[in-house]
Amino acid sequence: MAVRILAVRILLGILTCCWIAAANADSDGDRFNLYLLRHAEKQSDGSRDPALTEAGKQRSEQLAGWFEDKDIQKIWSSDYRRTRDTVQPLLNRSGLELAIYDPRDQAALTGTLLLEKQNTVIAGHSNTIPELARLLCHCDVEDMLESEYERLIVVVVGDGKTRVETLQQDQLFHP
Repeated sequence: MAVRILAVRILLGILTCCWIAAANADSDGDRFNLYLLRHAEKQSDGSRDPALTEAGKQRSEQLAGWFEDKDIQKIWSSDYRRTRDTVQPLLNRSGLELAIYDPRDQAALTGTLLLEKQNTVIAGHSNTIPELARLLCHCDVEDMLESEYERLIVVVVGDGKTRVETLQQDQLFHP
């Protein structure tokens, strides 16, 4: 019974995403970028909610600088210290408030992002960010390794199309 309920929830989420994507395709000139990133380097302290390492703090500052000219209108994070701390420098610079999402409900977040139509940063985890990108673009996106912190996935939505660009953060900071 529980499996059937879960399957129905997933199907409803997928149908909602398809409906929202179709509605977006009909809009004229609505273009926005969704920047999906994994939290920066975390401490290996054995806890469920570790802080960032010094390298992670430095990466967070560099990301905040890189996003300064991207007209970011909203910032989402899962409710974990490492994801919140990754976007904190950007929050400080932008004056925006943090929106928290449940990484276990990617369909709901997908629907919200497509309805809001804003340039948005989303901080998540190695096991959630690629899946979110796949839901947004309906395309193949490579999984992330637990040791991977450099990838930045940009989902560009507009003119009835969705495309994905994959950037390496270290190349953005040190071209």
